[in-house]
Amino acid sequence: MLAAVVSRVLSGIAAQKPANRVLVASCNYSRQATFEIKKCDLFRLEEGPPVTADLTREDGLKYYRVMRTVRAMELKADQLYKQKFIRGFCHLCDGQEACCVGLEAGIRPMDHVITSYRAHGICITRGLSVRAVLAELTGRRGGCAKGKGGSMHMYTKNFYGGNGIVGAQVPLGAGIALACKYEENNEVCLTLYGDGAANQGQLFEVYNMAALWKLPCVFICENNRYGMGTSNERAAASTDYYKRGNFIPGLRVDGMDVLCVREATKFAADYCRSGKGPILMELETYRYHGHSMSDPGISYRSREEVQDVRRKSDPIMLLKDRMVNSKLVTVEELKEIDGEVRKEIDDAAQFAVTDPEPPLEELGHHIYSGSPPFEVRGANQWVKFKSIS
Repeated sequence: MLAAVVSRVLSGIAAQKPANRVLVASCNYSRQATFEIKKCDLFRLEEGPPVTADLTREDGLKYYRVMRTVRAMELKADQLYKQKFIRGFCHLCDGQEACCVGLEAGIRPMDHVITSYRAHGICITRGLSVRAVLAELTGRRGGCAKGKGGSMHMYTKNFYGGNGIVGAQVPLGAGIALACKYEENNEVCLTLYGDGAANQGQLFEVYNMAALWKLPCVFICENNRYGMGTSNERAAASTDYYKRGNFIPGLRVDGMDVLCVREATKFAADYCRSGKGPILMELETYRYHGHSMSDPGISYRSREEVQDVRRKSDPIMLLKDRMVNSKLVTVEELKEIDGEVRKEIDDAAQFAVTDPEPPLEELGHHIYSGSPPFEVRGANQWVKFKSIS
């Protein structure tokens, strides 16, 4: 009898919790706020993106959740790497969350994105699940490339990787933009590379072709200040990467502010869609981890430098402060999102270490799309694998 009474009381309390959350969520909230954002530096442009940005409560919560997800996922990847569940190359993007989230917010779902090997954040914003990313990192069948791509080679619809060769994705991005122009579909391609790749000769060849053919390509230099362990001041005669296109207009953007990145991306995408040709964006950002997991990240920069950026310019902190101070959200709401994100990451990590690895006989699969089965030679002429699309 007593147990039945206690059960009914607890059930009543549990039933009230959602109602309380609804009540809290409906109290004294702004639905939208307008913020001042840093003015972009311009090159060969008379006008640039706006210096104010509107943010709705709905968009703010979405941006916060995705940025938190990317941050927590990268920290989990760090942990899995140290536990030796992840092997080989692994380049983390924590600190650069405003770039991937702001870029996605400024384009359409059917637009195209291609980037370098620091790709995990863009994988999430392009629509991959945390489970698919972490399982790919651990080389499991449930990964987005079925465990065969790893950290540098992840793909999904209208996202072309993850490319391991420094700068090699830039000509590919121009090719995607050429396809957009050829098909007259009013789509654009965001082609990302780092400041370390900005000195590659192939970039300048592609700038020329893209400008000559007026391709709808947004070249984006993610300037996180260091190419591997070399500061850009030591590697580049000019660190004005947004001017590197010479005959291509450019703009330099605060890459630690998701709203600034969003507005600049909208501006750049509209510029390309109007038929004016390519444009170059430089995102000034910062990575908290080293170049890769084999790089401690403090042999060429001080711990104090990293902590100073965290304290003054962290992209998640900046968005959080804006939303709370403008009464778009409460701290309690954001803490609830943090808890949900932690659970999602933990569940995905558990899947990533328990899902089976792909069997050896699938090694030759998916070389081509829509091709009849054929044999692939293995490490020697007596080993054969069947390739199935």
